[in-house]
This record gives sequence, structure tokens and C-alpha cells, in this order.
Amino acid sequence: MGNGFQGLDRFAAGAQYIGGRLRAGTSEHGHTVIDPATGEKVLDYAPASTADVDAAVGAARDALPGWAGATPGERSDAMHRFAARLAERAEDLAHAESLQCGKPIRLSREFDVPGTVDNTAFFAGAARHLQGQSAGEYSGDHTSYVRREPIGVVGSIAPWNYPLQMAAWKVLPAIAAGNTIVLKPAELTPLTSLMFAQAATDAGIPDGVVNVVTGSGREAGEHLVGHPDVAMTSFTGSTAVGKRVAEIATSTVKRLHLELGGKAPFVVFDDADLEAAVHGAVAGALINTGQDCTAATRAYVQRPLYDAFVSGVADLMATIRIGDPFQEDTDLGPLVSHAQRDRVAAFVDRARGYATVVTGGVAPHNDGAYYRPTLITGAAQDSEIVQAEIFGPVLVVLPFDGDDEGLALANDTPYGLAASAWTRDLYRANRATREIQAGCVWINDHIPIISEMPHGGYKASGYGKDMSAYSFEEYTQVKHVMFDNTAVARKDWHRTVFRDR
Repeated sequence: MGNGFQGLDRFAAGAQYIGGRLRAGTSEHGHTVIDPATGEKVLDYAPASTADVDAAVGAARDALPGWAGATPGERSDAMHRFAARLAERAEDLAHAESLQCGKPIRLSREFDVPGTVDNTAFFAGAARHLQGQSAGEYSGDHTSYVRREPIGVVGSIAPWNYPLQMAAWKVLPAIAAGNTIVLKPAELTPLTSLMFAQAATDAGIPDGVVNVVTGSGREAGEHLVGHPDVAMTSFTGSTAVGKRVAEIATSTVKRLHLELGGKAPFVVFDDADLEAAVHGAVAGALINTGQDCTAATRAYVQRPLYDAFVSGVADLMATIRIGDPFQEDTDLGPLVSHAQRDRVAAFVDRARGYATVVTGGVAPHNDGAYYRPTLITGAAQDSEIVQAEIFGPVLVVLPFDGDDEGLALANDTPYGLAASAWTRDLYRANRATREIQAGCVWINDHIPIISEMPHGGYKASGYGKDMSAYSFEEYTQVKHVMFDNTAVARKDWHRTVFRDR
């Protein structure tokens, strides 16, 4: 292929992973994975039908008693082996991720793959720490304690922007807690999710614990969410689709976890380190070609720094190298598809009618789904380019005067997934972390995540947490157990029913 990845023959059996083995889907509609950097075909496959979803759920249901009944130590040991298998296959995973997504190989090697290995190792340890509340005599006559138990079969839907990491975020806390899972990756980018599931089997995780169905949202996804044997749905994607997922999940009263859209503000106060803010804004806006729900998309800059910030961002964006994702010096790859490139371009073209495109705003003339880093100024706060999630390499910069105004503007969208504030003042920083309505607020940085800390949003960005021990709140049921300590047949409280008898 010319990109160093020679593992496509492993998918000859199909793009479904059910009961510990690859198999072909049975949908009538075929699908092709396209390399967005070249427009060339990577893989033809038969997507999952509703029957394939039923088979995957059945495999997960059959595997549940054994996996849920394993000791925490047994699950932990298997997951440590899982982390080791992923580390051994790091280069294959990195190449497959860049091939299907178009992301620079540096990003796949240095962020996506090591982050996934680390996340697997974290949950291998966390599997041993699923404790409930300590036992105690809270009523005086009884001993109470709390058990954490698996929910059952989890049906998860992951997006195309970080296929490997999103597979990990969905699968790992679920299986660490003793659940089994059916994952539906995006049909555009199934390769690394399938490789992830295969690595789980190779590590000794029992067949049926981790299953992958690759198909369309309308056919495979909706059937998975509505399946009566699926006890929980976890979805990452747009807010619009998340609302549809919630409607379907509600009909079967299943547990629901939603990680939805974002429109992260980047608030620069007048005492900020200007060089750090400029570099942070460009990196935060362009990571993964801007296809990141936590990407810096709205920079609010206090007026004394505004002109210098705009100039600095424009100059730094002009140095970004666009090119072949498999070249080590490439900074920015293509968007995931030509359709996504055209969607981003349409946002920018509409903005030309009411704002200024300072730099970028064009697609290079090549076969790939590329779009140049784009900086926009002069937009109104209520304009589409400020309010809507673009999911591309586009940063909008707006000025503000007082601190009250800057924080109010930061909160003035429906979203609340992530944000950052840039200041040397401790009190300003503390105020920003208190008042910005987002699930993650960085101070003097933007983007870094770690396995030990939770990820999830406020408002229209959804609810529930990925990563960290907090994710077990999503993937476990809490049971109160109460023992009588008196050995008395006739309890005092029985008088409320029996009176003096």
C-alpha cells in the first residue's frame, strides 16, 4: 500500500467480530472504507444486518454469567494481558488508524495508540477496586452494605474521529465491571475496533465478552439501542443523533450514557502568556484536523491582547504542513471524508457573508479530503460559525472587555463539554474553573486527557463519564443488602401492621 500497513488480509473473513471470531455481515448494502488522504479504496465489506446484531447480543448474553462471575483479580489479569497485546501491536494499530482516518501518523503513534494502551492498563487495575460502601449498622438493628454489580449486556456506539480510543473508552470500563459488550463503530472507520476486539480474545478474554458489529446507524445502530436484551446504551456522537438514541433507549427503560457535541471556548485574559495562548490555540484547534469534540473552536480574547493574538495565530497557522499522513513531517491530515470536508467548507463559505476569513478557508487541489487551517474574526456571538459544531480546522476569535463578559460569552452556547482559560492570576483561574459550565476546564492548556480523570459534559454535551473510576457509575448497578441482627421474630415495627398481636 506504500504506507507500511500490510494487515488488511486479516479482514478477509469479514468486518463483524462476534463470539471471538471475524465473520461477514449479512446486510444487503455493501460498504467501502476509503483512505481520505487519497480517495482510494481500503476495504470492501458487508455491513451488519439486524440479524448480525441479534447474534452479537446473543453471544454477549451467553458470555455474561461466566465473565460477571469471574473474580476481580481474574478480570484484572486478563485485562493486563490485553494491554500487553495492544502494546505489541502498536505499530499495526497506528497505521490502520491513520489509513482509515487520515490522521498524521505522529498523532496515531504518540496519542491514540499509547493512550489506548494506558487506558487498558488503568482499567486492568481498576477492575480490582469496584467497592461499595463499607458495612455498618445504620438502623441499629441491621447491618447494611452496598454491592456493585454488572448491569448486563452493554450496547455501545462509537464515532469516527478517534475509532481506537473510543472503542477503548466504551469497552474497558464495561468489561472491567463484569459486563459484556456489543460495540458498533462508525462504518467509515471499523479497522482498529476490530483489531482491538481480536487483541482481547488473544489475551484470553472469553469469547463473547467483546463483540463488534460494523454497520449503519439506521440499521445496526438503532436495532442495537432498542434491543430488549441490551441493558445499557453508551453513545458518543452528535447531539442531534444522541437525541434519537435517547428516544429509542427510553422505550426499553435501559441505562443511558451520552457523550455528545462540543463547542469549546478558549478564554484569554489580558494577563495571559501570549505566546503560550497562541500556540495552545493553534494546537487545540487543529488536533485531529479539528475533528475533536473538545477542540478549541471559540477563542475569546480580552481586548488588550486581541490584535496580537489574531496576528500570532494567523502566522502560526501559515506554518502548518499539510500532506501525506504517513510522512513524519506532516502536521495536518485530511478530514475523515470528502463529505465532511465539504460540510466544513460550507460553514466557512456561509460565514463569509458576515465575518472575515483571515487565513485559510480553502481546500487544496488534490484528491484527498484536505482543508487548510482557517481563522475567522468579526463574527457575532449568535452567528452560526460561533454557535454550531463545525468539526474541522476552524477557529473563530472574538474580543471581550471585562471578565464578566468573557465568562458569560464562554457559557453562551448549548454545549458544555470542555473549555480552557489562560491567565497568570490565580483568582481569575479559580473563578473560571467555578463559573465555566463544562465537564473539563483546563488552565493554561487545552486538550490533554489522562486515564485517571473523567471525561464527560454538561448541558447539550450529554451526561455520564468516560475514563477514570467515575465511569463505573455508568457501568454498575448499586445494590443495598441488609441483614437483621436481632434474631427477634416480632419486631417493633410490626406494630404498624399487627398492633398488639
